[in-house]
Order: sequence, then C-alpha cells, then structure tokens
Amino acid sequence: MNLTISGHHLDVTPALREYVLTKLERVTRHFDQVVDVTVLLTVEKNKEKDRRQKAEVTLHVKGRDIFCEQQHEDLYAAIDQLMDKLDRQVVRHKDRVQDHHHASAKRLDLPAL
Repeated sequence: MNLTISGHHLDVTPALREYVLTKLERVTRHFDQVVDVTVLLTVEKNKEKDRRQKAEVTLHVKGRDIFCEQQHEDLYAAIDQLMDKLDRQVVRHKDRVQDHHHASAKRLDLPAL
C-alpha cells in the first residue's frame, strides 16, 4: 500500500502522521486490497472566526477510486469524521464486490419420456 500524506498551509507533524496511520488501520482491516492512499490536510484561512480544517482522502482500490472529504474546526475531529465516512464507503464497496450468488442446488436429471 502506497501512502502519501501532505498538507496545504500546514506542516504535517509526526504526531499528525501517526494519528492518520492509526485511523487508516481500521479501513485496511475491513478491506485489504488497498493499492494507494492519498491524504490531504488543509487549513483554510479565510477569516479568523471562520478557520476551517479540512481533510481529504483518495483511496485507490482494485477497480475503483473512493474519495471523501470532511471539514471541522478541529483537524483531529475532521480526520475522525473522515475515517468514519471512508470506512462506511469501503464496507459498502466490499459488499458490492463480493459475490452474493450462491451455487444453485443440482437439479435432478429425470429421464425424458
């Protein structure tokens, strides 16, 4: 799994990187066929009272790209909510990919009259 964590108007500290990694473990526990993960952490500095922290993730799995974004006043809370949303999307994708068709019972071959 290739992991890229970057920040926009923000320095990605080792503590922040470790926090994102621990949260991503939950997603990879549900679905282990993750090819590539790109996380972007952003601080929007429009006005002092409207400071918003934004977290985005693009998860590339076999056959599909899953994208999520979440905004909050606290970056850690934004990451928590983002991983909850991503986890739901990954579980739904895994459910769709799995084959739910069961093998039909063998039919009795009756001789033709």
